[in-house]
Amino acid sequence: MSKSGVETVLRCYPQIYFACHRRHVRDPKTKTVLSAHQASVLDHLDDVEGTSLLELAKHMGVTASTMSLMVDRLERGGYVRRERSREDGRRVDLRLTPAGVRIKRQQNVLEPELVEAMLERLDRDRQRQALAGLELLADAARDMIASGNLNRFLRGGAK
Repeated sequence: MSKSGVETVLRCYPQIYFACHRRHVRDPKTKTVLSAHQASVLDHLDDVEGTSLLELAKHMGVTASTMSLMVDRLERGGYVRRERSREDGRRVDLRLTPAGVRIKRQQNVLEPELVEAMLERLDRDRQRQALAGLELLADAARDMIASGNLNRFLRGGAK
């Protein structure tokens, strides 16, 4: 891979993200507005499989106390519930409520209307080229994940 290819992705991806990322998420049922960070926390939880607060905080790179405050807000909003672990009664697991599942299902990193506006700035041929390139990059990303070696890549063990 050429260094310029890596530099192009590193330069272009943040520009697309900044122009089109979703800053807030609105609950379609209650019209409550959640921050993108709150919605990101919901993205990391499940309604069946429990996750400990410590695991979630570590995964998201924040302290347990910071995550606890975030989960408190989400719990008060009815999006998360705390339950005793089924395997270890000393542990508290976090699970999504039906409202949390609803937010997670409608959550997109990018705002569809902004993506549409961005694509409309390109003529049809350039749109096809851009989308084909994104499909190729997504294919490579899926292959990388499916290989099971993603953690080795992150630790610098594989190229």
